[in-house]
Amino acid sequence: MTREHYLYKEFISVSRILNQQLDIVPVLYGSLGLGKVTKVDFSPQDIDILVPLTFLEEKWKIFKHTMEQSDYTMVDLNEHEFIKNDIKIGFAFTEDLLEFADVDYKNLKVFQDNGAKYHLLTISDYLKVYNKSLQDGYRRTKNNNKDLNKLEILNNLVQD
Repeated sequence: MTREHYLYKEFISVSRILNQQLDIVPVLYGSLGLGKVTKVDFSPQDIDILVPLTFLEEKWKIFKHTMEQSDYTMVDLNEHEFIKNDIKIGFAFTEDLLEFADVDYKNLKVFQDNGAKYHLLTISDYLKVYNKSLQDGYRRTKNNNKDLNKLEILNNLVQD
């Protein structure tokens, strides 16, 4: 099993828990989500998930408890990161898609897999996100121009 497939299986497992216990339909984001949409393996190292802002603020305690009940340990409060064995999951908030990249998160398509419901961005949504993140000096430095490579692939896919 590839690392990408392994991470995706874990995402489905976490999504099922979020669906059932917190009534959250999360967004699969980052390299793992991008790979799912484009069918290209971007060698994701972790799982990036978007959830409604309220779960990272007012409902944080119940959200954190739900993750801890699933054997995850919080490792970074600022980044809302959890770890279990060799899997790191970072949570950010869905509403940021609109403000950050002008992506209408309210109309994202719902996907179902193995009893879990989740959202995925489209290729054009990812184009907006990566174009915007290239303007972010922190991401540009941190990611060694990986975003530039992703943008190139996305632009080629849009042209085909």
